[in-house]
Amino acid sequence: MFNKILIANRGEIALRVIRTCKELGIKTVAVYSTADANSLHVKFADEAVCIGPPAGKDSYLKIPSILAAAEITNAEAIHPGYGFLSENAEFSRICQEHDIKFIGPSPDAIGKMGDKAVAKATMIANDVPVVPGSDGVVESYEDAKKVCDEIGFPVIIKASAGGGGRGMRLVMEADELEKNYKMCRNEAETAFNNPAVYIERFVTNPHHVEIQVLSDQHGNHIHLGERDCSLQRRHQKVLEESPSPLMTEELRERMGTAATNAAKAVDYEGAGTVEFLVDDDHNFYFMEMNTRIQVEHPVTEEVTGIDLIEQQIRVAAGEKLSDEPIEFENHSIECRINAEDPEHNFRPSAGEIKVFHPPGGHGVRLDTHAYSGYRIPPHYDSMIAKLIVCAPTREQAIKKMKRALQEFIIEGVKTTIPYHIQLMDDENFINGTFDTKYLEREFKFKPEEN
Repeated sequence: MFNKILIANRGEIALRVIRTCKELGIKTVAVYSTADANSLHVKFADEAVCIGPPAGKDSYLKIPSILAAAEITNAEAIHPGYGFLSENAEFSRICQEHDIKFIGPSPDAIGKMGDKAVAKATMIANDVPVVPGSDGVVESYEDAKKVCDEIGFPVIIKASAGGGGRGMRLVMEADELEKNYKMCRNEAETAFNNPAVYIERFVTNPHHVEIQVLSDQHGNHIHLGERDCSLQRRHQKVLEESPSPLMTEELRERMGTAATNAAKAVDYEGAGTVEFLVDDDHNFYFMEMNTRIQVEHPVTEEVTGIDLIEQQIRVAAGEKLSDEPIEFENHSIECRINAEDPEHNFRPSAGEIKVFHPPGGHGVRLDTHAYSGYRIPPHYDSMIAKLIVCAPTREQAIKKMKRALQEFIIEGVKTTIPYHIQLMDDENFINGTFDTKYLEREFKFKPEEN
């Protein structure tokens, strides 16, 4: 087991990793930008190293600074969290070259799954269902037209190096194809420095269901059930839950097998998430594999009782996965609490938190780095907390979440708490009758009355 781990991240995920490390008796090193000098992950780590100014590119994305911090503190391993360098194959490779264990998959696995066209080809070769579409990158409009003639409309054009909802274009009809194909390539070039795009048949009204997998260095691959992430805005997840409202034992078995096959195909190591689209007839199609811990990992922890960060660390240290059967109990829901104003199109709301009163009670968990007096910097993602509940049934979990949200008081900045409270009363959410476009298509937030 490692003696010391550096956490190459910030905010709640850095604090989350520190907590598990402490429970394992492992020393921790926090890195931070000047904007995060007063963040809790800096306070609670055993050591802390400033690695640059506020901008991510000058601090949390600056590989030489992070490696220097690891070397001067004698850290044996680096946990990348999520975002920033967590899916950067070059960072994984450089860590290898410097004899620092990257807590995550190999550079080769990250590379294969990070390039969506390569990932799709890999899945096809290993009998994992994929959405009908192009065989890899589409090099010209003429090729794009041929693909669309074969699979039919609507289609979605995606940047091969894309992510986070960027570099995607929905095309409903043939006469829209040429314009959108060119625009998507330009967007991909600008956002990712890679103009490559591929094309898929657009699945109408799907659920977004992902399978959590764990893989060790000894060829063992298991899955820990699913998370439903269908409630999204602008391709960003708003709420996640496990189990999925549409799940059956038979469907979970089929999707779990497909997900572990995906992990085996790239000789995966660590925690990963295989994301699928699921239609009304329970057909499912591979979308992508996230080669890191996910924001929404706590709901899986709540229904399985397994600490996923601990498993990442143990696997990285060379331990074998347990062969004990996974038990799925209870229902868990996570709401992402963002410093955004839902009354004004979710514009960011940076600034100082004047009052911070966290909810509590049985079955309520709060993962956050925020506190009264904390100043939210404008340089990073707007998520300031993840509120997670667990209860015996989905109905009870919804009621518990509503109660917890009503107890959660944050003053000084605007947050999405009121939005989530209204969502808990939404009939379609309560009934589980929603898809990935539901929030944008039908759910209307009603501003609070003063």
